[in-house]
Amino acid sequence: MTSDFEDSSDFHTTLHSLRVWDGPLPSFDTATAPAEPLELFREWFTHAAKAGQPEPHTMSLATVDADGRPDVRTVMLHDADERGLHFASHSTSTKGRQLAGQPAAALGFYWPTVARQIRIRGRVTACDAVESRADLAARTRGALAAALTGRQSEVLASREELAAAAAVSWERAGAEPDAPAPTWTRYVLSPTEIEFFQGDAARLHTRLHYTRTPTTPWTHHLLWP
Repeated sequence: MTSDFEDSSDFHTTLHSLRVWDGPLPSFDTATAPAEPLELFREWFTHAAKAGQPEPHTMSLATVDADGRPDVRTVMLHDADERGLHFASHSTSTKGRQLAGQPAAALGFYWPTVARQIRIRGRVTACDAVESRADLAARTRGALAAALTGRQSEVLASREELAAAAAVSWERAGAEPDAPAPTWTRYVLSPTEIEFFQGDAARLHTRLHYTRTPTTPWTHHLLWP
């Protein structure tokens, strides 16, 4: 049996042996940055994917509950357009309830392959039922089955209960590809702040911060790393 001390020692040895950004890193010429951040976001996203970054479309979504306590989880990006950044979940999930009570949220992308991250803050709105259902229609049978299973974030009595419910949902998803999933909701975060971070091996990181308000257009400036 391994002692707690040995477990701790192995953890700390492993932790302190880790290194980041060992390979050549891309450059970031902020002088050529566009006036609005959407173009740059799409460029960085595509670059990360082509550079071999696994799952570049996954992002951290941070919300707060009714008591102001922060919460975070990983979700999938469904689109990025002039409206904002799109993702989806059940309106009855923890994140759905939190967004209904406090629609301010933050997103975080981290692409270690290219030493880049993007931080985004803004207000989230829920799309209507038609657009939310279209979100599922564009995805796989498995995505529809998961949406039909529902009950996200509720207490689960056993894995057997989940397996039984999922089996029914998979069968229904195959027989009814247009089956309704009433609580499935597409959300759009309309950004008011976006920061583009380019890591540097010498720790001379580049941070370009975009901001806007309801009455002013996008502006950007550098931040100290």
